[in-house]
Amino acid sequence: MTLDKILAADHQDKHDRGLLFDLETARTLSRRRALGLFGLAGGALTMAGCGSSSSAAPASPQIVSTASGGTCVGYATETDGPFPADGTNRARGATSNVLTISDFQRSDIRPSLLGSSTVANGVQLDIALTLADVNNACAPLAGYAVYVWHNDAQGDYSLYDVPSESYLRGIQVCDAMGQVRFTTIFPGCYGGRYPHIHFEVFSSLANASSGNFARLISQFALPAAECEAVYADSATYGSSLSRIRSTSITRDYIFRNNAPTQMAAMTMSLTGNPSAGYAATAMVGIAT
Repeated sequence: MTLDKILAADHQDKHDRGLLFDLETARTLSRRRALGLFGLAGGALTMAGCGSSSSAAPASPQIVSTASGGTCVGYATETDGPFPADGTNRARGATSNVLTISDFQRSDIRPSLLGSSTVANGVQLDIALTLADVNNACAPLAGYAVYVWHNDAQGDYSLYDVPSESYLRGIQVCDAMGQVRFTTIFPGCYGGRYPHIHFEVFSSLANASSGNFARLISQFALPAAECEAVYADSATYGSSLSRIRSTSITRDYIFRNNAPTQMAAMTMSLTGNPSAGYAATAMVGIAT
């Protein structure tokens, strides 16, 4: 199984490409990606963000109060999975890195850019993110760069599952308020995972495009009620409805090891409906 789903024992869908693919993926991991998968805690090597049979309670995240009475929560580090296209692995035999291509510095990530003009189909999702420094009273992180990518309505990833397409990937720089916006579609639900959106945060666009380490590699979860509403359209979202009904964020092998406060903070807040589309917001707490 591919690395993003290697711990999902019941994952037998089209993402499973066999042992040779997995070994090749593992061989091409850079140190930056390895840091997203593993962390040292108490002198022992532990899997970051992956499910285990351990009953140990998750580590307490940083929770910081703002002057206005709000809070920001330090996000958990999660795996970037096997489909990041950030220079850390290969897609169809070639190293894949959209971060070095200026056209991917965009807010609307629905269209493909590389040899195709296909626009990903699905319910519109407008995302507004705020990056906050948990080491400095939730001060906004201006100038940081955020790379976002996720699967399409059918559960496929561009450049990998659909090699002819490059949609649903993009990077933007935060403004003076630490905010960045993306226009995309609501991702589908595939076997073995709860619906999610991948992202990486870099201290600058230059660091992102030059291959320097990400300050944070993590994932957003989508709220279950809105997922159910969107996935009722089986013509667009296929089997997503039945798949989400067989899982939950607390059972997902990526999210379930996080503290409840992290699960809540890492689940986007949504307003809207499937017809008009949704507006999503999240505050991303980062220890600088």
